[in-house]
Amino acid sequence: MKKLSTLLFAGVMLLTGSVANAQSAEEIVKKHNEAIGGIDAWKKVSSIVYTGSMNAQGQEIGVVVSMLDGKGVRQDISIMGMANYIISTPTAGWMFFPVQGQTKPEPLTADLVKEGADDLFVMDPLTGAETQGSKIELIGKDDVDGTECFKLKVTSKSGNVKTAFVDPATFYIIRETEKQKADGKEQEVISNYGNFTKLTEGIVVPMSLESNAFGAIKFTKAEINTIKDDSIFKPSTGG
Repeated sequence: MKKLSTLLFAGVMLLTGSVANAQSAEEIVKKHNEAIGGIDAWKKVSSIVYTGSMNAQGQEIGVVVSMLDGKGVRQDISIMGMANYIISTPTAGWMFFPVQGQTKPEPLTADLVKEGADDLFVMDPLTGAETQGSKIELIGKDDVDGTECFKLKVTSKSGNVKTAFVDPATFYIIRETEKQKADGKEQEVISNYGNFTKLTEGIVVPMSLESNAFGAIKFTKAEINTIKDDSIFKPSTGG
C-alpha cells in the first residue's frame, strides 16, 4: 500500500507539474502577444515587406524581404548592382544568384523547402502557434547576452522544432534557434532580434536581425499589406 501511495503521489506531482508548465507557457505567450500589438492587430496583417541592408567584407548589400502570409517569402539581395533572390513557397523554392555565375534559377532542396514552410507566416512562432497548429512548451530559462530569458520549445505541425527566447522585461522574442540541414549536414542556426519598433498599424516588429548563418541586417522600413498577389513568388531570370 505504501508503495502504491508513493507511486500515486509521484504521478500527481508529475501531472500538476505539467499543468503548471502549460499554464506558465500560456501566460508567457499571452504577454508576448500583448507586447507586440495583440492578436487582433496581427490578424489584419496579410503581408509585410522589410527593406534594409547588410555589410559583407566592407560592401553594403541591399536586402528586401517580402512575406505574403502562408503563401511565400522572397528575399531580394542586391550585390554589386546585380539582382539576386531566394524564393520559398509551401511546396517549392528557388535560388538565383547571377553574382555567382548562375544563368537560371535553381530549385531549393526538399529539406530547405520543408524547413522554410514554417517561415511563411507574418506572425512569429508564438503568436501564430494556435492558427498554425504548433505546440508550445516551456522548457526552462537560459541566458541570452546577460538576460535570463524564458525558453520555449515550438514544435510545428510538420514536426520542425524552434526554440524561442523571451525577454521577461519586454516579452519580446530576442532570439530563436533551430536545426537546419545544408549540404547534407545539420547545423544550428541562431537568430537574434532587436530594435523593436511599433508601426502605425499598432504592431511591433524587430528592425534588426543578426544570424550566424548570414550576418547582420538592419531594416529601415516595414510596409504592411502592400503585396496583393503571389506573382512575386514565381522564379524568373529578370529578377
